[in-house]
Amino acid sequence: MIVIGLTGSIGMGKSTTAGLFADEGVPVFDADAAVAALYAPGGAAVKPLGEAFPDVIRDGAVDRDALSAHLKAHPQDFARLESIVHPLVGEARHGFIEKARADGAPFVVFDIPLLFETDQHERVDVIVVVSAPEEIQRERVLARNGMSEEKLAMILARQTPDAEKRARADFVVDTSKGVDHARDQVRAILEALREQADNRFP
Repeated sequence: MIVIGLTGSIGMGKSTTAGLFADEGVPVFDADAAVAALYAPGGAAVKPLGEAFPDVIRDGAVDRDALSAHLKAHPQDFARLESIVHPLVGEARHGFIEKARADGAPFVVFDIPLLFETDQHERVDVIVVVSAPEEIQRERVLARNGMSEEKLAMILARQTPDAEKRARADFVVDTSKGVDHARDQVRAILEALREQADNRFP
């Protein structure tokens, strides 16, 4: 089974591209969705995060707006947050890949926004980076509710620059020309990986 690491900076179209892989029958592990489940009422991250940051808990769940505000005021707490959340995401990812392996899936996708920043690129076989020109990225992000130039700058400061991501990628999906063009690129990537697998195990 080939493990594909899918990443891309904010506003590049990574979630849409992950959906295109899913449309092709590839199981996709969504790290953001896993975190959302951990933050929800009854989620495994609620108790430890409540002990670490009592101000971020609302109605038995982690309030992401409150967490964002806390981290803005106390950026040194990012490391503590990650030390709590990342192992829990790792457990969810392990269960996902074991199921995919049991199902005989030839490929899986790990949709991980901070693939390089958290050294998760070392755990995948192939890296796919989703990219678009900077002006398109900014337009997409600033159109989101609650987004500001300041918040965008804070997010980008924690992300590996797009140019570096592309330089380290095995494949790049350009999302600037619409979904159909991106779908063609996804299908081409999967075809190339099938050929690689056939050549490796004839």
